[in-house]
Amino acid sequence: MPAAEPPAIEVTGLRMRYGTTDVLHNVTFGARPGEVLALLGPNGAGKTTTIEILEGFRSRTAGRVRVLGTDPATAGEAWRARVGVVLQSWRDHGRWRVRELLDHLGSYYAAYSTPALRRPWPADDLIAAVGLTDRADHRIGTLSGGQRRRLDVAIGLVGRPELLFLDEPTAGFDPEARREFHRLIGDLIAPRTTTIVLTTHDLAEAARLADRILILDGGRIVADGTAAALAAALGSEGEVRWVHADQPHQVRTATPTRFTRDLLGRYGEQITDLEVRRPSLEDTYLRLVRHAEQPEGAAR
Repeated sequence: MPAAEPPAIEVTGLRMRYGTTDVLHNVTFGARPGEVLALLGPNGAGKTTTIEILEGFRSRTAGRVRVLGTDPATAGEAWRARVGVVLQSWRDHGRWRVRELLDHLGSYYAAYSTPALRRPWPADDLIAAVGLTDRADHRIGTLSGGQRRRLDVAIGLVGRPELLFLDEPTAGFDPEARREFHRLIGDLIAPRTTTIVLTTHDLAEAARLADRILILDGGRIVADGTAAALAAALGSEGEVRWVHADQPHQVRTATPTRFTRDLLGRYGEQITDLEVRRPSLEDTYLRLVRHAEQPEGAAR
C-alpha cells in the first residue's frame, strides 16, 4: 500500500505578537495536496498575518509551520520557486508586454534543477490558459481590469507551483468578470496538482471554489470544515415558504427536507409556490463570528 502524501501545509500552535498585542493565538490547521482551502474572517482577524507567515514574508513569534515540508521562515530560493503568489494587484510592469514578462519570469524558474521543481509553463500555453492570446503582444498598461487580473493569475502560475496563494482574487470585479474568473480558476485546479489557499470576503466565492473553509476571528480558528458541515454543526435553520388556501406561510426549521415532505404529505397539490431556502455560507459565517465575539458568560 503506497504511503500517504505528506500535508502541503502543517501549522501547529502558531502565535504572533506585535509588541504586547497577540494577533494569533495557538492557530493549528493543515491542507492536503491538491486541496483548495479558503481562509475567511473579518478585518483584523489575523488572515493577512497568517498568510504572510505561510509565504515566508513574516517571522512568527511561536509555533511550528511547515509548507511543502519546509519552514518558510528559513526557506531558500528553491522552495520559493515551488510557491506561487497572486496578490490583489501587480502595479510595476505596465511597460512590459504580456508574453515578454511571462517569458522573463519563466527564465528564473528554468534556472533551478531541483527534482521537486516542475518545469515552468511555456508563455504561450499559459497565455492561452488564462484567455489572453489576443493580448500577448500588448503592453500590460493597456489591459482592462479583468485582463490584468488574468495576467496576475498567469504570473502566479508561471512556475507551475505546487502551492498557490490567491489573495482577494476578484476584489473590484463586476459580476461577469467574477464569473469568468471562477471558471478560469476551476479549469486550472481541475487536475488537482496544485494546493490553493484562497483569502476572500466573497462568501459565495469561497463556497464555490473551496473544498474546505477555515474561519479566523480574533486571531483564533472558530470553524474548520466544508460549508455544509459548518452549517450542520451549528444547527443552522433553513426556511420553507409556501401558499395554502391563498395564504402565504413561512417557517424556519433545522430539518427543511423533512418539514417539506410532511407538508406535501398532508396537503399535496393544495400547496403552491413552495420554496425551500437552505442556510447559506453567509448565514453560517455571520453566526460563527457573532458567537465568537460574544463575551464569556454572555447569553447564548
